Amino acid sequence: MDPAFYDRPVVDLARALIGCMLTVDGVGGVIVETEAYHAGDAASHSFAGQRARNATMFGAAGLIYVYRIYGLHWCMNIVGGREVAAAVLIRAIEPRVGLGIMAARRGTDDPRLLCSGPGRLCAALGVTGAMDGLPVDRSPFALAPRACEPAIVTGPRIGITKAAAEPWRFGMAGSRFVSRPFPAPC
Repeated sequence: MDPAFYDRPVVDLARALIGCMLTVDGVGGVIVETEAYHAGDAASHSFAGQRARNATMFGAAGLIYVYRIYGLHWCMNIVGGREVAAAVLIRAIEPRVGLGIMAARRGTDDPRLLCSGPGRLCAALGVTGAMDGLPVDRSPFALAPRACEPAIVTGPRIGITKAAAEPWRFGMAGSRFVSRPFPAPC
């Protein structure tokens, strides 16, 4: 991707990533769900300032920020946005390539359960903390532009207690691969 792709408000970047193709060592699929975070956001890892754990969020746009949640699961973000220390959490992809590898890593062959949720996604793609700080545009990662402009739905972020009502969760409308259904429109 052109570096200019990441030069936009992080909320806009989170929307723009929906429909892009993300792979790790040739295994992956289409991004169908994201969440936006930045340093002015109380739910963000960067809110309290730079530390060893979140240093990548303060780095260059286009880096992969990986962290462990609950001491169990890896979560992957793409650093970017015009705000300081901003990143987009990749919550779910629609598996397209390497389904056999994903199934072996996850212990299931149900395509809807392979990458629906950030922990599942990282397990299926083989993402670990050792990948923190790597660029998304170089091996083992690849990020390709959308094939078309998808319809996008919006909702509150998941699994947080601070700034939980912010509508900074985005998904591909109608996707059965999102981690949780989006609220019905009014």
